[in-house]
Amino acid sequence: MKVEEKIAKNAIKPHAGSHIELDEARCAACETRICIRACPAGLYQVEPATGKVLVDHAGCLECGTCLIVCPDCGVTWKYPEPGHGIRYRHG
Repeated sequence: MKVEEKIAKNAIKPHAGSHIELDEARCAACETRICIRACPAGLYQVEPATGKVLVDHAGCLECGTCLIVCPDCGVTWKYPEPGHGIRYRHG
């Protein structure tokens, strides 16, 4: 089974508020924007009109990769509130 197929079997119950926050100033100054390439769920993107980094917390796999790879500490990440977030169903 492919990784994408396993991820599709997971259940995600997003919370209304985001458990991921970005420091806009640090993200704007970042040249690598490695969070976009590193996130296994593909939640990070650049808004074409402004160049601002955006994150969609609703599909987060709660792996913490974004927190680890950010060279400028521009990501604040915590677990979602109890009863929300991902529930792994397969591996």
